[in-house]
Amino acid sequence: MSYHLIIGDKLYSSWSLRGALALELAGVPYEETLIKLNQADTRTRILAFSASGKVPLLKTEHGVIADSLAIGEYLAERHPHAQLWPADIAARAQARSACAQMHSGFFALRGAMPFDLSRDQALENVPLDVQVDIDRIVALWSECRLAAKDSGPFLFGKPSLADAFFAPVAVRLRTYRVEVPAEAASYIETIYQWPAFQAWQQAGLAEREG
Repeated sequence: MSYHLIIGDKLYSSWSLRGALALELAGVPYEETLIKLNQADTRTRILAFSASGKVPLLKTEHGVIADSLAIGEYLAERHPHAQLWPADIAARAQARSACAQMHSGFFALRGAMPFDLSRDQALENVPLDVQVDIDRIVALWSECRLAAKDSGPFLFGKPSLADAFFAPVAVRLRTYRVEVPAEAASYIETIYQWPAFQAWQQAGLAEREG
């Protein structure tokens, strides 16, 4: 089997990061095509791969999979040995719930704190709805840790799709210098020490320098 991941700028595309981390968790080789976003030909180039017009996209032997959550679920099904979801049923249910909440919510935080790996500056004022999102994320991370059956510093002990989905949030909280409780700060550091994330971060910062 072969995989081809189509992504946006590593510096700015949080959804693409999720797809790439899912592939890294699966431990499978893949080809990568980066399409720069917000260019005159961006949509045309993406449409050459999929009618969705969005990234990430994963080309597989079963067709093109659009959307990071669908990509994660496909890889989890195709590579069960990699345990992209926690092995315990209850923990797995909570991991899926957390990813779904991230996937479909937290719009205030997304809008006020765009993903940018190179940023290092706090917001002058944090709107109330953004703070509500931040507080919910911190609480959600704690809920994940309580549901975890495996030991380790990630949300469910071992790295999982939950971490792939919350890595971009960890980036936002650090790059916008958001003060969070010690447990949440420790988790953010775990993401920043994750080799799979570090490789993406280095490549993203290199885009800016290039």
